[in-house]
Amino acid sequence: MASSLTTLTDEAKIALDTLSGRATGLFSPSLRLGVTGLSRAGKTVFISAFVHNLIHGGRLPLFEAQKSGRIARAFLEEQPDDAVPRFQYEDHVAALVDDRLWPDSTRAISELRLTIEYESASGWSRMFSSGRLSVDIVDYPGEWLLDLPLLGKSYADFSREAFEMAVLPVRVDLSQEWRALSAAVDANADADEMTARRLAEGFAAYLKACKLDERALSTLPPGRFLMPGDLEGSPALTFAPLPGLSERRARSGSLQAMMERRYEAYKTHVVKPFFREHVTRLDRQIVLIDALQALNAGPGAMADLERAVTEILACFRPGRGNFLTDFFSRRIDRILVAATKADHLHHESHDRLQAIVRRLADRAVARANFTGADVDVVALAAVRATREGTVKQGRETLPVIIGTPLKGERINGETFDGNTETAIFPGDLPERIDAVFDVSGPDHRQSNEDPAIRFVRFRPPKLERTAEGVTLSLPHIRLDRALQFLIGDHLA
Repeated sequence: MASSLTTLTDEAKIALDTLSGRATGLFSPSLRLGVTGLSRAGKTVFISAFVHNLIHGGRLPLFEAQKSGRIARAFLEEQPDDAVPRFQYEDHVAALVDDRLWPDSTRAISELRLTIEYESASGWSRMFSSGRLSVDIVDYPGEWLLDLPLLGKSYADFSREAFEMAVLPVRVDLSQEWRALSAAVDANADADEMTARRLAEGFAAYLKACKLDERALSTLPPGRFLMPGDLEGSPALTFAPLPGLSERRARSGSLQAMMERRYEAYKTHVVKPFFREHVTRLDRQIVLIDALQALNAGPGAMADLERAVTEILACFRPGRGNFLTDFFSRRIDRILVAATKADHLHHESHDRLQAIVRRLADRAVARANFTGADVDVVALAAVRATREGTVKQGRETLPVIIGTPLKGERINGETFDGNTETAIFPGDLPERIDAVFDVSGPDHRQSNEDPAIRFVRFRPPKLERTAEGVTLSLPHIRLDRALQFLIGDHLA
């Protein structure tokens, strides 16, 4: 898939960019780490915790370089790309640590450079290595990544697939108003700006409804319809699929011709530069997913999440080069698919969550014909907001999680004030993994069944302090395992 997204001219530009970056890297080794995921998966929190734990020497027993004491220090430096907004690490950590509030989510691309000074474990490497690695963390919305398959699709293809998706059982009621609006227009009629605007607004409203917690759907291109940024209201976002199109050339001046032109402009001026300037420059990648929300929404949402992960994997450029080819082309050689919010479950369910994500990732890898990179999965919480305990209920002892629900959260009719700690039995994940992906099976949204997990949003934890008054690093679940997979080999 990724090779079909570029022309020879694009590849020439990518090669020149890569050569320039590699030449600089000969004297200052660096690793570009992409962090993506669909909205509310926790990208901002992950990056903040990643950096905070390295700078403050956090408890990372599975991160070998830290465990063995070979990291001298980690610190922030000026990022190499002046045209890319800086990831506002200091603001996000202040929200987490001082205010105990979750930081604002990713709305656009941003970047941060973390430099690690270390001692290699190998005497041979110590002779030739500078003992210094810069990790350039690139944060971008997963919704933008899901636009990349559009580069290989015509407007007619895009329209056909959009309407096929819109009548799936999990979407059909949400798309009804937009489909009725589309059916009432004539694609061959004269182009009209107000008609185009009504269709675009109706299509965007349908996509936003799919994204809400009750459905938790993931495959929702075009991504800028959900996160327009500075493109809001521009002609590049004022288009929508039209029903019943053929591959015949649209009549000049028609509504179809207008929509097709704007669709192609969206690909040329929005999607392709994002791919060429950012995605093709990555060395490693983590894809964060909110599997718990999809599990709660039912098998239809899980199938849609699998479709999204498949399309994301198909857009990367996997593989391992050699000394010569690496000067002209970057390849992603490791990808981690991480299910976030593991702290919403008791640890007894973590293995099941990881098994579900492993099944999802394996199926996505097979469907995307994705080869050449190591793909691993992990269930983690970049910032752990709860701790574990047990409560007696009759003769039973139930495993619970304990934390401070956000203000306004409700449990069994009680509304929390944001300051009161409580214990919650979150429920168990299903033992049968197949049932999670079976769209023909029962769906709790159409029955009286409770969802798998009782979701409550908790405030970030109150950080412990040492006797000397030093604030400890942010607590986590398996962040150290993620660090070891993503950067550990570069610090060996």
